[in-house]
Amino acid sequence: MSTTLRITADEYDRMIERGAFVGMDRRIELIRGELRQMSPAGPVHEDYIDFLTRWSTTVTGPEDCVVRVQNSIDLDDSRPEPDVTWLRPGRYAARRPKASDVLLLIEVADSSLAGDMGEKADLYAEFGVAEYWVVDCVAKSIHVFTDPKNNRFAGKRIVTVPNTLSPACKTDAELRLGELFV
Repeated sequence: MSTTLRITADEYDRMIERGAFVGMDRRIELIRGELRQMSPAGPVHEDYIDFLTRWSTTVTGPEDCVVRVQNSIDLDDSRPEPDVTWLRPGRYAARRPKASDVLLLIEVADSSLAGDMGEKADLYAEFGVAEYWVVDCVAKSIHVFTDPKNNRFAGKRIVTVPNTLSPACKTDAELRLGELFV
């Protein structure tokens, strides 16, 4: 009989420091103490991340936030690597950002929609991430999650083309869905 080996975030961090994952031909992240293989990104997924990164760095400045792409955040026994994250201004060399540092978190979902809308949404809500967007590549829409309460997001809505969307942390930063979903 086999069982799942759970590791702590400290063990995971030490494994990274010692190069345990160097040379792997796959991407992984730590979710609730388990190593999870991330789905490989296809051209549409990569294009949307590129677009959202350009949009993020165009509509914000260093006084607004730090924009990070596919970098980890610290959620106790998890080290998810969201596609795009807006963080409170500052430097994060001494520690990973925590949920309280996150202003906006974006996941692009092509083949990962169920996980991003389920387990990841629950994880982000549990730790109090203020605003979470899931870009649904297939349906060409964005699921917006806000107001984390009791380990769930109380606010949920779907935004579609030709509408626009702005994060609560910077309401003048307008994302035109018709430009994203070309």
